[in-house]
Amino acid sequence: MMKKILFSLSSLLIVYVAIIFIAPVQLGRFTYNSAVTIESSLYGLDEQFIDIGEMKMSYYQNDLSHESLQDRPTILMLHGFSSDKVVWLRFARHFTDKYNVIIPDMAGHGKTGFKKNWDYKAEAQVNRLVELLDKLNIKKVHVIGNSMGGFFSAHFAMSYPTKILSATLVDPAGVVAPELSDMDKMLVEGKNPFAINNREEFDAFYAMTMNSPPWLPDYVFDFVSDKYQKQQSDLMQIFTDFHDQDMLDSSLDKIKAPVLLMWGDKDRLLDVSSVAVWQAGVGDLKVKIWQGIGHMPMFEIPTESAEYYQQFLNQLN
Repeated sequence: MMKKILFSLSSLLIVYVAIIFIAPVQLGRFTYNSAVTIESSLYGLDEQFIDIGEMKMSYYQNDLSHESLQDRPTILMLHGFSSDKVVWLRFARHFTDKYNVIIPDMAGHGKTGFKKNWDYKAEAQVNRLVELLDKLNIKKVHVIGNSMGGFFSAHFAMSYPTKILSATLVDPAGVVAPELSDMDKMLVEGKNPFAINNREEFDAFYAMTMNSPPWLPDYVFDFVSDKYQKQQSDLMQIFTDFHDQDMLDSSLDKIKAPVLLMWGDKDRLLDVSSVAVWQAGVGDLKVKIWQGIGHMPMFEIPTESAEYYQQFLNQLN
């Protein structure tokens, strides 16, 4: 027994010493990936890959052991630019018991990956989402998207009205804001906050994404910062493809599905003044402005925003 105890203590000491000497970026990668794996499993979301012809798309879906998934209404959740499907986990867990939840990594992001010859404009991205749904034999969806994902959600509602049950736009891109955001002001000066060259620039960018972001260990930020730096050229190609392209200002009246617009009033990337543009253009629109919240309400206040979204869905029945 004493030998087993000593062996266990020795093993723990070896692991502890190894962790001390692991580079912060490597430790951050291990911690981040482990946490994501644990969370998605706890919430009953399985990571899947499906061939849609042009690419193999990565996505989360409810535990496939539930035979009733095809009988449930489906929610399609779309992440924003430079993000991935992980950002929806804590929001999505509130819907896995009653809905079929699909959360893809869109082309250029996450485990779906990036290729220079892919088209990253709205039409191409939405068509890929339809390919995904067709492969999964899903006829109609409630779609909810944040930022770029909100922009694509609106395009989805316009281009595929027979496939949409409702559209929820969370701090969406896609219209010209009456007032410039902090990001807009940087872009005017020739600086893109998504073009990260070092940890200092990443910290400044991260502060723009949420008003009160959740705490994470510093070495996790080292990992995410390093990831942004390595993907900078890829991200800039995607940004050029979709930013200020296929804008919706003059065509919002073509959206006929019920729409919920949620916005954080402290959003520094896309100014809350855009709400007035959406209100003027979309006929069936419900608006919720979150006080003291930034660009990603579904991540900053996942429970509160999920409860409000559920109320919206309940009203559609």
